[in-house]
Amino acid sequence: MSQDSILDSTSQKSTESTQSTPQDSAKEATLESSLDSIESESTPKEERTIKIILGVGIALIFGIIAAILARVYLGASFKVSALLGIIALLVTLWTNKALPLGVVSLLPIILFPSFGILDTKSATENYANPIIYLFLGGFMLATATEKIGLHKIIAKKFFSFFPQNPKGVISALGLASCVLGTALSNSTTAILLLPIALSITQEYFLKMRFLLAVAFGASISGITTPIGSPPNLIFLGFLEKLGFNGISFTTWIFMMAPLTCLMLYTMIYILSFGTQGYSVEFKAFENIQVRTEHKRLLFFIALLLVVLFLNSPIKPLYDGLGLNENVILLAFGLLMFVPKIGFLDWDDSKSIPYELIFLFGAGFCIATAFSQSELGGVFEGYFMQFANLPFFVFLLLACVCAIIATGFLSTTALIAILLPIIYTATQSFLVADEPTITMLAITICASFSFMIPISTPPNAIVFEKGGIKVWDMVRFGFLLSVVGIVAVSIFAFAYWRWFLE
Repeated sequence: MSQDSILDSTSQKSTESTQSTPQDSAKEATLESSLDSIESESTPKEERTIKIILGVGIALIFGIIAAILARVYLGASFKVSALLGIIALLVTLWTNKALPLGVVSLLPIILFPSFGILDTKSATENYANPIIYLFLGGFMLATATEKIGLHKIIAKKFFSFFPQNPKGVISALGLASCVLGTALSNSTTAILLLPIALSITQEYFLKMRFLLAVAFGASISGITTPIGSPPNLIFLGFLEKLGFNGISFTTWIFMMAPLTCLMLYTMIYILSFGTQGYSVEFKAFENIQVRTEHKRLLFFIALLLVVLFLNSPIKPLYDGLGLNENVILLAFGLLMFVPKIGFLDWDDSKSIPYELIFLFGAGFCIATAFSQSELGGVFEGYFMQFANLPFFVFLLLACVCAIIATGFLSTTALIAILLPIIYTATQSFLVADEPTITMLAITICASFSFMIPISTPPNAIVFEKGGIKVWDMVRFGFLLSVVGIVAVSIFAFAYWRWFLE
């Protein structure tokens, strides 16, 4: 064989060996796809790791800076400086969400005993505060309402009360929010009514206003009952920690109902402005029918309200039944699991937001730490600048500050931190029931932060799911917030104190 033929043979074999068959190409494509999949899966994990490291690092820096500033400029003791540093750490972690909400909320159990702020028993018992069981009972009722679709029946009924125009829809959504809010939390109310608002129209001009009616209406309804929003429960828990007389369920409703009606009317007026000439059609409720289970749950909710009303004292005429309201609401919540009576299975309890329960515990733990420390002296000098102001002016300024603060921090975390500061720093110049009135005004006003998507849970829910532009929420929310600030100040000064004497 010649040399040329040998070279040709070798070249042919080499060419054959380098050519890939369709099966080989498929294998290579599969391998590349697997590698891309692994790379795409690892990238989010790496990003999450970086986010956690940066978030925790920033929180530690803010915590250390806060502790140093308290030590150097405020002359605080090591215990108070450590407490303020831990608060800054927790607030930063709650804000940047580097760690899960529940994890951050459990940190006081570790940090407070470690720095000698609270002992372990005093820290952990806050996570079993009786107010938490009030929330549990209410959430069980909310889960049952959502499971059987009672909220749709309620919405359909209220839509029948109003004309089929944009103002009628806004009025119906607002009123439905207030009714659902008597037994459900504001976030649950927003979640239940959101799909109803989205189903009416896809025209942004109207859809935006309907969604804002759900968000604003849910926040307004949240003040109507003690279980309407988390800040309400934190306020009541703080009163209990201080040994003050609490506010009964029915008394709370009597105090807040006029304010709820005023804010609801204002919201309807603001959101309805400029909607003349637009029309809507109701197609989402054509196939919704009232069933026996709907009537049964409505009976239980009505019975609960009657029991709570009878249990509340009306002094000096009536002393009430004397039952614990936390136990009453928890009992009605547990009835939802009884076969042939309730509507829930135990698997339904998995939807309970335990991280929110831990957040309540963290708030009560912070309040205990503030009340047992010398923190009043640290902030007293600052608050003494307002000591000579008329009490109404002081209330108005406190409400304005609360609204501004909710733009940077969630209402629940804000109230958990702010109430102990207000109480301890104003004892020297606020007298009688003025500290309680001030704390209540701040609590309610924080729920009226309508401008920023992250301020309240209803705002965040509607903004995330409904595609609302930030400017639309800001411009409508600003007007409603201004009315809320003035209204809360007037009600706190002239009306609520009658119930707190």
